[in-house]
Amino acid sequence: MKKQGFTIIELIISVFILSVAVIAVYSAFSVMIVMTSDLTDRLTAAYLTQEGMEIIRNIRDTNWLNIDASNTGNWTDQRLGACSAGCDEIDYEYGTANIVQWSGSGNSLKLAGGFYNYTNGDSTKFKRKITITCLPTGACVDDYIMKIIVETSWDSKASILSPSVLAGTCGDNNCISAEETLYNWYLPLQ
Repeated sequence: MKKQGFTIIELIISVFILSVAVIAVYSAFSVMIVMTSDLTDRLTAAYLTQEGMEIIRNIRDTNWLNIDASNTGNWTDQRLGACSAGCDEIDYEYGTANIVQWSGSGNSLKLAGGFYNYTNGDSTKFKRKITITCLPTGACVDDYIMKIIVETSWDSKASILSPSVLAGTCGDNNCISAEETLYNWYLPLQ
């Protein structure tokens, strides 16, 4: 009677096939982890970009409320006009807007108690830049149109899919940008 079993060659082939399968599954999971992390950063940046737009809208609306019956005051004020080259560190704390001129690199947003700000908390990898262009003159005093661009970028690590990029520069894989046009529909009677 002949004993049947595996030969050495059959064992080597089966171990090779199992190794290739395990490596393929591991590679697929590592790519999914990288992509999931990137999607989380994109979602956070999208919300921070939307928040930047809302802050500018809120400043404009507050300025409208401060225009008195004699039509003195301005819907844009000098704080928004200072953002023609870009501003960073625009957030709301205790109901007042803190606006700092864009420094080129900007400071990272901080996270404290679930809210992003620039004054307290742990530093994050996100930076936000807001650029305001007033039309038609660019003076932001008597103009009737504000074009707003908000860019939120983050530090991204290098992966198989993309190289590393630092926050503060809008690259292909580390920036969410939004543009909106606001109009002065509260025009004083001439």
